[in-house]
Amino acid sequence: MSATATDPNLKHLTKAREQIAKGDLKNAALTLNQANALWPQDPRVFMLGGLLAEKAGNVKGAFEALRKSVSLAPDWGPGLLELALLLARQNQFKEAVETAEKVAALEPKNLQVLAGVIDIAHRAGHTEMAIRHLRRGLELVPGDQSLRRLLAKDLSEQGKHDESIAEWDALVQQFPSDPQSLVGRVQACIAAGKPQDARENTAALLGLAPADAVYQYYAQLAAGETPAQQPAELTRPLFDSMAEFYDLHMVRSLKYQLPKQVGDKILARHPDKKINVLDLGCGTGLLGVCLGRLDGALVGVDPSMKMIEQAARHNVYDRFHTVNLHDALRETPDALYQVIAALDVFIYAGDVAQAIPNAHRVLAAGGMMVFSFETAPDQGADLVLQPSGRYAHKRSHVQALCEAAGFASVAIEDTVLREENHQPVNGFVVTAYKAA
Repeated sequence: MSATATDPNLKHLTKAREQIAKGDLKNAALTLNQANALWPQDPRVFMLGGLLAEKAGNVKGAFEALRKSVSLAPDWGPGLLELALLLARQNQFKEAVETAEKVAALEPKNLQVLAGVIDIAHRAGHTEMAIRHLRRGLELVPGDQSLRRLLAKDLSEQGKHDESIAEWDALVQQFPSDPQSLVGRVQACIAAGKPQDARENTAALLGLAPADAVYQYYAQLAAGETPAQQPAELTRPLFDSMAEFYDLHMVRSLKYQLPKQVGDKILARHPDKKINVLDLGCGTGLLGVCLGRLDGALVGVDPSMKMIEQAARHNVYDRFHTVNLHDALRETPDALYQVIAALDVFIYAGDVAQAIPNAHRVLAAGGMMVFSFETAPDQGADLVLQPSGRYAHKRSHVQALCEAAGFASVAIEDTVLREENHQPVNGFVVTAYKAA
């Protein structure tokens, strides 16, 4: 007996899934209606209905359909997994994690479930959970290269540097020309505060692609040098991957309040909002949300198109430039903006020796510059690349650059920028004014 004979809905469900995948949502809805007429309580129909609704932009409808699917079949793995994934995509991480753990217990040997559970753990920032399921995955498929890479990265993220490097060592030994494994070991050595231990790996990477900007950057670190900035080829994929859940992660998880504080400061100085503002490293537009629509121009600059797409949804920016801030400042005409802000940006953009003079040139008379930095020890180098992969700046050096650029007044305020691993990240905010 054929599967279709025993399951008359199968052909409709298969067809609907294909239509959803192709974006043919109208016909997919008709097909699901046919399936629902055959079996009104089929949980698979409601699961696919949820996927269709989400693809159509109807998140509320997607939740309703997927919760209906789960209510009809509480222990059916695919329905639970799709609900957990939707919860994670909508940043409802507590319920997403609980649901993911439930489906993992129900289907412990299902590799598709495993992949979804690991994805949810990463989205939720639950590294311990991800490691636990990655180890379980390696029991199911011993030696799997992708799972081993993910495990090594997560071990480094948790601060288990020796374990991470040991895992990367094994991968590099087995796959000596695999760029992902070589880069992974380099990153793990940097996170462990031992970039010099990655010299052999950076040499191998440059042998594979001598002109690669990221490999050149890593080679500088391994040689004991501090690169002036991180290449866009390194930061852009990072922020593209974070764009969808960046706001919630930064504000709720890391307690990032700097955009609100700086936004209030700008509006206190310009309550009429008749200003042009240049938001360097605008990200998802957190500062723009705090400023609202201006009676002037709000211009966002960010190398990540995914971040800019999120910022554009707020409908407060007048235009965007997808470039790094150094290029943006260098190419901007004189005296164009009343305010220039760069919040949590120079931790990646690095050296400010040219950025600060250019900001002074680009500001109109009486203009205001607000930049934030992580704090480097005042007895050390002017620019320090930390094991976190972020730059820290010496406060006295930044002040000297502001004064040398010609700013009429410079105020520096120590602050907690955000949290990391539930610990405060110390920094300072520079507010400098151009002479009127």
